[in-house]
Amino acid sequence: MWSSRTCLVFKVERCEPQFVFPAKPTPHEYKQLSDIDDQESLRFQQPIIQFYEYNQSMEGRDPVKVIKEAVSKTLVFYYPFAGRVREGLGRKLYVECTGEGILFIEANADVSLDQFQDSSSLQPPFPCMDQLLYHVPNSDGILDSPLLLIQVTRLKCGGFIFAMRFNHTMCDGYGIVQFMTAVAEMAHGAHTPSVLPVWERTLLNSRDIPIITYLPHEYDQVGDTNATKISVNDIVQRSFFFGPTEISTIRETLPIHLRHCSSFELLSAYIWRLRTISLQFSPNEEVRFLCLVNLRFKFNSLPSGYYGNAFAFPAAFTTAGKLCQNPLGYAIELVKKAKAEMTEEYIKSVADLMVIKGRPHCTAIGSFLVSDLKKIGFGEVDFGWGKAIYGGPAMEGVGMVPGLISFFVPFNNRVGENGILVPICLPTLAMERFVIELNTISKVKQPIGFENHKLLKNIKSAL
Repeated sequence: MWSSRTCLVFKVERCEPQFVFPAKPTPHEYKQLSDIDDQESLRFQQPIIQFYEYNQSMEGRDPVKVIKEAVSKTLVFYYPFAGRVREGLGRKLYVECTGEGILFIEANADVSLDQFQDSSSLQPPFPCMDQLLYHVPNSDGILDSPLLLIQVTRLKCGGFIFAMRFNHTMCDGYGIVQFMTAVAEMAHGAHTPSVLPVWERTLLNSRDIPIITYLPHEYDQVGDTNATKISVNDIVQRSFFFGPTEISTIRETLPIHLRHCSSFELLSAYIWRLRTISLQFSPNEEVRFLCLVNLRFKFNSLPSGYYGNAFAFPAAFTTAGKLCQNPLGYAIELVKKAKAEMTEEYIKSVADLMVIKGRPHCTAIGSFLVSDLKKIGFGEVDFGWGKAIYGGPAMEGVGMVPGLISFFVPFNNRVGENGILVPICLPTLAMERFVIELNTISKVKQPIGFENHKLLKNIKSAL
């Protein structure tokens, strides 16, 4: 479930960042983002990373040139990405479609893909991420900055790494995969994306007369408590693999009536509970699980091609004491209830709340959010060299509250087993407790580097 890794050190040589513009003239116009897009919770930059193997059939073709040209052609259709986000009255965000372009970096690394795999580095946290996706100074603002930053790094084995950072107010995971898929189609020679982009952000705007008919608890205002925000100065990230065996083992601990819950409900509740135990909150502290629900599959109100943010995250909430002292089934029931609360009236109330309350941030103190990426399709994106060996988030978003969010990423481990990779960010001591408790429950051998068994005395069993 968890494994140590050797340190992978390599050198990256980068060319100067360049702007890539739409291949043809595009309209200069102003497009409003939706009231779901422009909430404070989404005003951050999200990095993703894709690893690709050498493909003999592509011998003589340069992935940097192929992808750069394909991006330029794709921006003709997705021209808002070539613009800049501005802020108007009431903190309302809109895109000025200026055609200024996106940032693109060409790079070479003296490392092979096999070395990433041999060092268990083909999963978050990635070594030298700042080299694989260079932080161009003054480029990561939400306002008045490039909306995409792409770096393509050639590897000495003939493979390459595609890394990208996107402004989350513009799109969600499905939206950015839709854009990447269009780039891949252009790289294969298409003249038009198979799915044309649809803006229509007014579909997720507030009502003409905003009224909160359903109070979304994920935006509750919480006073100072012991469950404070995780300090960015004391944060570690590790990834945990849950294969069929681990998931089945957890499922078998549940009462019969809960064993048919989804893998998302099961694993979300399990990790939420274990994380709360590891953080050692006071028993009466309120804790929340923000259950991300995608509107594309919940309702039929969004057209195909819509690439804006189309989700909400209703909150399951309880106290730390109840969550930790009750069996796992208690947490699963809370997660299921939160999912069931997502209705069209609920999402309208969220949009209305954004207007009435000034576009607040979701409750970060004592909260945990999981984004399920298993079916989004990062790994399916093929620029001509085949599907990605790993595709998905590189780390938490730049500007996010540290430790607030985790991801469920489809992953094939080194023995060919398909499962779910879960990157977790926690303070150092909490991560030690998390790993010890996780391996105690699953009866996995104690990993190297966590030998303080006294910690177990302070942790209750997670099941």
